[in-house]
Amino acid sequence: MRYRRKLFRLRDPYDIEASQDLFLQAVRENCAYHYAHCGEYRAILEHFHFSPETLRCETDLARLPALPTAFFKGREIYSMPRGRQLVRATSSGTKGQMSRIGFDAGGLLCGLEMVVRIAQRHSLFSVRPAHYILLGYKPHRGNQTAVTKTAFGATLFTPALSRTYALRYGPQGYEPDLDGVVAAVRRHADSAFPLRFMGFPSYTYFMLQKMEEQGMRLRLHRGSKIMLGGGWKQFYRQQVDKRTLYALAEKVLGVGQENIVEFFGAVEHPILYCACPNQHFHVPVYSRVIIRDVRTLAPLPHGKPGLVNLITPMVGATPVVSVLTDDLGVLHDGASCGCGIESPYLELLGRVGLKEIKTCAAGAAELLAGVNG
Repeated sequence: MRYRRKLFRLRDPYDIEASQDLFLQAVRENCAYHYAHCGEYRAILEHFHFSPETLRCETDLARLPALPTAFFKGREIYSMPRGRQLVRATSSGTKGQMSRIGFDAGGLLCGLEMVVRIAQRHSLFSVRPAHYILLGYKPHRGNQTAVTKTAFGATLFTPALSRTYALRYGPQGYEPDLDGVVAAVRRHADSAFPLRFMGFPSYTYFMLQKMEEQGMRLRLHRGSKIMLGGGWKQFYRQQVDKRTLYALAEKVLGVGQENIVEFFGAVEHPILYCACPNQHFHVPVYSRVIIRDVRTLAPLPHGKPGLVNLITPMVGATPVVSVLTDDLGVLHDGASCGCGIESPYLELLGRVGLKEIKTCAAGAAELLAGVNG
């Protein structure tokens, strides 16, 4: 997939205008590959009278059938045999349902180039070693979730002196150990090196709450950062807004907003969205975002809320070129941010249950069930 390789080698990860032709060629190439190598995906496209050759201009991307993320939960669909899938990753598995996505060597290499360029742009790399506090799962052979792999990958932004995990695997499965995390923070705060936190915002907040209750007031070394990824999931009732979370981080750890970075992504759409200094998720050249009307799925203009449709040509092993999430969002003009990045930025508003939405992609799921039957 030569156009995919060229796209992920672009120097500026946010020069959307310069990448338009290349992105379209890469998506057409990726879509054609899945069409040729995955019978189920081909049946879906044909059901909607769509072929890869239909992708002739940027506006045609909206016509590409988008498979809902729920489609991949409990259903495995691949365009490459298992032997060519170097990595398989799963979603977090809400209510026991997980998406299983295969990744090919070319896609993983593109992902590595993407992470390097975006991390460089957001000054996440450092040669100075750091202690890591991971507010998520400790890797385990039975855990193939993408969020666990991503969290560990974030510890490679600097040389890691240590890694302390909030969720450790024991006889009863994963169990939280916030006391151990707080003890590690207290211990490493006195070292000569910075601390970096990476993980769920929920466990980050619970850790900060516990530290506040204990009267802890730290001023971590320069270079300390808090990196947040993933949602609140089962802790949605305890969810607080960013302002509350960031204020508590500065109060307890002495880490200001300028050193708090949030990530957005999904196993079905493994593109790294990294918040800018103004806390906005600008769309990188490796993807496009379409906001769709909840009822009709028609594309909406900037400033209008709807369902988030994510498009990328990164993955060759699984047909996730266009996925429809259960996230509600708004796409804004990049220039309105003021951070200097001019690509559009995505504002996430929350989630909606896809069971309540009758979509063409849901119809595709029914069609695939028929094909398999």
